[in-house]
Amino acid sequence: MNIGAVDHIEFYVGDAQQSAFFLCTAFGFRVCGQIGPETGCPDRRSLLLRQGGIDLVLTSALTAEHPAARYVAEHGDGVANIAFEVPDAAQAFALAVQRGATPVEEPTTHRKGDCEVVTAGVLGFGDVGHRLVQRGADRAEFLPGVMDMFAEDPDGTEHLVHTVDHAAVCLPAGQLAGTIAFYEKVFGFSVIFEEFIEVGEQAMDSQVVQSASGKITFTLIQPVAGRKPGQIDDFLARHGGAGVQHLALLADDIVAAVPALESRGVRFLETPGAYYDELEGRMGRPDLRIEDLRRTNVLVDQDHWGQVFQIFTRSLHVRDTFFWEVIDRHGARTFGSGNIKALYEAVAREKTTA
Repeated sequence: MNIGAVDHIEFYVGDAQQSAFFLCTAFGFRVCGQIGPETGCPDRRSLLLRQGGIDLVLTSALTAEHPAARYVAEHGDGVANIAFEVPDAAQAFALAVQRGATPVEEPTTHRKGDCEVVTAGVLGFGDVGHRLVQRGADRAEFLPGVMDMFAEDPDGTEHLVHTVDHAAVCLPAGQLAGTIAFYEKVFGFSVIFEEFIEVGEQAMDSQVVQSASGKITFTLIQPVAGRKPGQIDDFLARHGGAGVQHLALLADDIVAAVPALESRGVRFLETPGAYYDELEGRMGRPDLRIEDLRRTNVLVDQDHWGQVFQIFTRSLHVRDTFFWEVIDRHGARTFGSGNIKALYEAVAREKTTA
């Protein structure tokens, strides 16, 4: 199946306007379009947020029958759909269903003037769907005839982040192998990285699958049965099953992006000083200055191709589930295997010497 990049990510949320206010204020997104009663859709309110090449759709139910109402009641605010760019939505839909995917939206053509977009949808993991989107190069009309677009913001030139790098997905124990097989068979993804992680008495299995285009990446994680419950178990319990734990947004300069985001109100996790004290001895001198990494709490790891720098936000969700990651790749194509273990050990050392 010919799959391009992520077309957009749709969140189901309790209050689309409130969620949009936070993402615009803190992350620099801008509201570019809306769907609602005034556009002929009385059952929902959807807002389109854009920054760089990232399109986010925030949807709130206006009736009890809309799927967003059930989703938010069961999971709280979260990712409900990760949409894929495809050259032919009807063909991709038929092939996906033939390969075993559950259909959720028959191919539909949306038109306004000369602009045409075709969408279809299938189920992915848990109750997160994949919308298959066929559109031309012009994205001025996101969903023609359905979404009203706003005039372009003349000040919309600053991009703190610009691309969806990957989505991290938490799965119940025992579902990892089946989920990988599903993405390999239905969408032609392949495994590009795998890791068994032990943190004290906790353990988790992680495998990364990627589309043939290399533009869509899912990190799939399951807890290891029989071990002490950890953060993945906590997510599954609070979220109510499988779901997207975090989305990683790509930045060109993470050392500059982090302070800028912090000044807007984004709260990041802190990294103990011992992590940076041992960094050069663990992996050599990184591309970015250790003093800058320490100041910004940015983590660094590496694979065969280069280094990857990353930092995680604190979750602002009432269930303490979904959060964001900011990531900066210096040649790395996958993920290193040292960050979680090294960070855990650094925390332990710092507590011992405190």
